Amino acid sequence: MKTIQLGRSDLHVTPICLGTMTFGEQVNEADSHAILSRSLAHGINFLDTAEMYAVPPKAETFNLTETIIGNWFAKNPGARAKMVVATKVAGPSRGMPWVRGGSADLTAADIESACEGSLKRLKTDVIDLYQIHWPVRHVPMFGMTYFDPSKDNPALTSIHTQLEALGRLVKAGKVRAIGLSNETPYGVHEFVRLAEQHGLPRVTTVQNPYCLVNRSLENGLDETMHRLGVSLLAYSPLAFGLLTGKYDASGLTGPDAPAQGRIAKYESVRKQRWGRPAALEAARRYNQLARDNGMTPSQMALAFCYTKWQVASTIIGATSLAQLDEDVAAWGTTLSPELLKTFDDIRREMTDPAI
Repeated sequence: MKTIQLGRSDLHVTPICLGTMTFGEQVNEADSHAILSRSLAHGINFLDTAEMYAVPPKAETFNLTETIIGNWFAKNPGARAKMVVATKVAGPSRGMPWVRGGSADLTAADIESACEGSLKRLKTDVIDLYQIHWPVRHVPMFGMTYFDPSKDNPALTSIHTQLEALGRLVKAGKVRAIGLSNETPYGVHEFVRLAEQHGLPRVTTVQNPYCLVNRSLENGLDETMHRLGVSLLAYSPLAFGLLTGKYDASGLTGPDAPAQGRIAKYESVRKQRWGRPAALEAARRYNQLARDNGMTPSQMALAFCYTKWQVASTIIGATSLAQLDEDVAAWGTTLSPELLKTFDDIRREMTDPAI
């Protein structure tokens, strides 16, 4: 795999990124370290984590994923120098009192303090890509469909103030580049506009969901990012397992549902976009299409992300070495124009059920 430049930064990463949100919840530390080592052996040089992880979030596992990764770096001298490490500061933490007391804001002090914590847990002197996990603004994300201006709160920390805090981290050499996650076209434009106006760091990436059952990025955000020179990090390419086919016969719950599947295992996940009946219905259509075309559902779903012009790097998650190997093996799969047209036909019929 050739490396790809992220945005206008000096970061060059593989088009596959190892996501780690299951480390510390579904995957213990020893197995997490094995997955990290196998990923590096595959040639993957890009690693994504967050202070909030593991997922589903809870007080007992808050910060644990970064700690596991930091321990792996300590046990594998030289590994850190081979990796581009991305992490995230959690946004407003309503409902999560263990994150900054459940604050409805993300202040400059919060950003700088969180960065210091991540540096310590990751056992590193610099974070290559530091991202805001979700906005302070009330925007459609995590299954919310509509923007509601009545929920705006101008008293919360502004984008400009957040950028200034990120700028101080960059100037101090603690962060190389900055990014966003779960963002909108407005948010990306505003971060870039203010950065250019005030000489602050320019956003390099946006990490948003992108997969066959959620192509909402293609409703305008892709143009924004293309024209502004901002790279997409696509997360949930397998739609939390819906696009692996493992729920096709059993459904999401019941005695035959895969016990270790995230949607089946965690009620909090089932209540989100991935647990919607319409999302499973659409996934079944795509999964059967894969089988009809001589591919596994995972192979086709990953190839969709791996080959789309919108995507710089696809974030894959794995709870076992076998899953990791399968995801990497899908690299190089080509999809015919006829198959791509069928994807579009299904999308027109079923829209984006996991938006």
